[in-house]
Amino acid sequence: MNNALEIIQIEESKAQILSDLAKKIYIPHYPYLWEQGGLDWYINEYAYPIAKMKAELKDPNNVHFIAYLNKVAIGYLKININTTTKSFDPTVTLELERIYIDIDCIQKGVGTQLLNFVKQLAVKYNKKEIVLKAMDSAEKALQFYQKNGFVMVKSFALSSSIFSLMKPAYRGMFILSCKL
Repeated sequence: MNNALEIIQIEESKAQILSDLAKKIYIPHYPYLWEQGGLDWYINEYAYPIAKMKAELKDPNNVHFIAYLNKVAIGYLKININTTTKSFDPTVTLELERIYIDIDCIQKGVGTQLLNFVKQLAVKYNKKEIVLKAMDSAEKALQFYQKNGFVMVKSFALSSSIFSLMKPAYRGMFILSCKL
């Protein structure tokens, strides 16, 4: 694989591009999570509608990046400079809220490059820790995070009232932390 990976911060004017990319990447990875209608609800109403993308891109605590491989968008990151995860100190903890990679680029080094970028970004913001949330059923992702210095520190379940269209077996989550 050619390592011509570029990671570029995006602004509010790119909300449509981010929304389209997020949906394109999410759909092949996670359709099994949802009851009928759930996938459509999640990508079009909950997580990636244009209005939500614009609001996130306006928020000074959120930083979004698109990863390009040979000039093709293949992934993105959503970072909360000051974590919003309870029980972590936002003054010293950066949160990696989303790290999504096109299914064709999995296990080709892109994820490691993106995590290394996030670690460098955390240092730039004088953070001492990175936290992220991952599904407890995502064994390969969990192994990847652990291989890259993350440890599981807490577990919780997604709200059944908000995520009623998600199959109950997949609502379990872990919070992972990486000390820098």
